Amino acid sequence: MIYHYNTEHFLPISMEQAWDFFSSAQNLSKITPPEMSFKILTNLGDQEVFEGMLIDYIVKPIMGIPLPWQTEIYKVNKPNSFSDRQLKGPYKIWEHTHSFSQMENGVLIKDEVNYELPLGILGNIAHAIFVKKKVESIFKFREQALNRLFPKAVV
Repeated sequence: MIYHYNTEHFLPISMEQAWDFFSSAQNLSKITPPEMSFKILTNLGDQEVFEGMLIDYIVKPIMGIPLPWQTEIYKVNKPNSFSDRQLKGPYKIWEHTHSFSQMENGVLIKDEVNYELPLGILGNIAHAIFVKKKVESIFKFREQALNRLFPKAVV
């Protein structure tokens, strides 16, 4: 079963600031819960995302077990959006679109995630018991981290 998660968050920053922050994979660790021990393995330098970019990570999403994860940036519409998908990792499907809309006094950030777990019915049970809550908590942490990083930025 494919699950959908959507969230929106307003930040008092410019579109340029939003793009600069989110299009740098180096910033992912700043908005990922520390208990996930998120570590980028790919040497990206200061590159912004581009179509075809591959990023390798190690992440500990459940019980501290390290899992390799590789994503590909497959669609970029600078400065409005970009999309990534998991090529290797814990999900059967993981597709995440990040979009940015200019609003009065800031930017509306939207995250749209479509994901499916492996293992059929066992994956569906895992989703009901803890995966859904984990995905929600990751994005809640992200919102709080962004509020700390951009408390009173000027547009």
